[in-house]
Amino acid sequence: MSSESENPNLSAEDEGKAQSKKAAKKEAAKLEKQRRRQEAAAAAAASASVGEISIGDAPDPLASNYGDVALIDLQSKAITGLKWTDIGALNEDLKDQKVLIRGRAQTVRAVGKNIAFLVVRQMGFTVQCVLTVAPDLVSRQMVKYATSVSRESHIDIEGIVSVPGIPIKGATQQVEVQVRKIYGISKAENLPINIEDAARSESEIEKALQAGEQLVRVNQDTRLNYRVIDLRTPANQGIFRVQCQVENRSCIFRQFLLSEGFVGIHTPKLIAGSSEGGSAVFKLEYKGQPACLAQSPQLHKQIAICGDFGRVFEIGPVFRAEDSFTHRHLCEFIGLDVEMEIKEHYFEVMDIVDHLFVTMFDSLNENCKKELEAIGRQYPFEPLKYLQKTLRLTFQEGVQMLKEAGVEVDPYGDLNTEAERKLGQLVLEKYGTEFYILHRYPLAVRPFYTMPSYDDPLYSNSFDVFIRGEEIISGAQRVHVPDFLEKRAAACGIEVKTISSYIDSFRVFFLFLPMKRTPVASNTLLDQLWKTPMEAHYGNISSQRELAIGTMKQDVVYRLCCAATKEDFYILYLFRYGAPPHGGFGVGLERVVMLFCALNNIRKTSLFPRDPTRLVP
Repeated sequence: MSSESENPNLSAEDEGKAQSKKAAKKEAAKLEKQRRRQEAAAAAAASASVGEISIGDAPDPLASNYGDVALIDLQSKAITGLKWTDIGALNEDLKDQKVLIRGRAQTVRAVGKNIAFLVVRQMGFTVQCVLTVAPDLVSRQMVKYATSVSRESHIDIEGIVSVPGIPIKGATQQVEVQVRKIYGISKAENLPINIEDAARSESEIEKALQAGEQLVRVNQDTRLNYRVIDLRTPANQGIFRVQCQVENRSCIFRQFLLSEGFVGIHTPKLIAGSSEGGSAVFKLEYKGQPACLAQSPQLHKQIAICGDFGRVFEIGPVFRAEDSFTHRHLCEFIGLDVEMEIKEHYFEVMDIVDHLFVTMFDSLNENCKKELEAIGRQYPFEPLKYLQKTLRLTFQEGVQMLKEAGVEVDPYGDLNTEAERKLGQLVLEKYGTEFYILHRYPLAVRPFYTMPSYDDPLYSNSFDVFIRGEEIISGAQRVHVPDFLEKRAAACGIEVKTISSYIDSFRVFFLFLPMKRTPVASNTLLDQLWKTPMEAHYGNISSQRELAIGTMKQDVVYRLCCAATKEDFYILYLFRYGAPPHGGFGVGLERVVMLFCALNNIRKTSLFPRDPTRLVP
């Protein structure tokens, strides 16, 4: 019904007044919108400087509760005894308690002038912090300061823990912190990549594309170029915490081996010759001598076994100069290496592998649930299938399984990547496991120090271990007979003189004794040695004279060597000791984590990967 019918007696003058009121209301609404836009622009300008934050000319009585901390106060000025709470420890048990936290401002959101929300992150854990204007607690200036904080800046927040009545979707912790104080510790500049983009899964991106929306995809090279930001994603925080557990956690690698009587050692990474053979070695000059970076600690961990340590392990860097542009190869990685005496059979080494990795998998599944969930959100994967008693197959059995599936492979050659994956698929279908051991490999595809099989010299006492169809471990019984070792090295194209100290370690024990220069009868063999001083040092004897002393057993060699420097002379006494039968294995830490979590690239599990093209950061 029209207004005319409602007011039949309305005069023309009254009608004109009503119309003018409507126009005035429209104009007032227009001016209000304009004022709000100006206020928003002013707020944005104010965010550039904390000093500009003010409302009117009145000072803020709560000004000491917020602001950027002066540099002088961050220079270890004083020990205050303040108690800090980790964000990951915030839970319902702390309700109504005051806490002090430090973290990064992951997101900042204002709701009008009186309310602001910040999600603060610390080591993968996040909590929602709320500022609400209230007398004597939070001022508008304080809210404005909070909304001016740039994303990824470090901030300190003091507040009261509260428990909301509904679940919090945007944070890991299901509590809120009612902010009472907020201070800026370190300001972050504009980010080259956003954490939200770097943390996004492929399934999210594909789902958005199907809905007609295009989300940012951060590629692998960009992630590595800005690794300092990429590492902050929940998935990466989970990956490297899982990696830490593999290496160090009780009952995993280090602790397991210590419990089995192993001794941790540290071996040199600068060596005189190739430790694995082949050309994949980084060569360099070492004080005028040719040297290289160790491809493995193989030679030195065997020397440790000959030094009566019995069982040893090492966790350290390994260098391979391979031009392998694949998803699973790196030029530098962390090696987990093991060596041990063998009493009867190389299966003793495989037993350690079996127990170690089953224990490792059990422990990861039990103790890293949150980390694995964080990884799975960005990189979805199915839990690894493995048996409590690890499956063992001979190389010949593996070849036969492939042959029956229509895949032809050389019975005396190595398996290529496709064959390994196919065999992994066949093993899963037949035995229900993605973790198994393949042993008794052809000798031709193993390192020079691998012991041949007793019943067929074309095969060896060696093994590889596989996860999800990819090799992660290579191991074997080692050759401990020196003459045979020399022949094996020469057959593999390795110059024997570059590994002479390694081979000698299976023959003799080195002991350097300082001696004074004293007169020696000119007709003695020792005098002849003094007249022909030899250059000698531990690990490499470039020239030497051997003295046959009496009739010895075939496996015993006594040597007397003399070395001369400008000032001192040393007699090198070499005493007999035997090399026990022994074996071991090596595994790449990054590859274990990659395959356990079913990741598609080893660069995801290397903190700062080194491949044929990447040397930074």
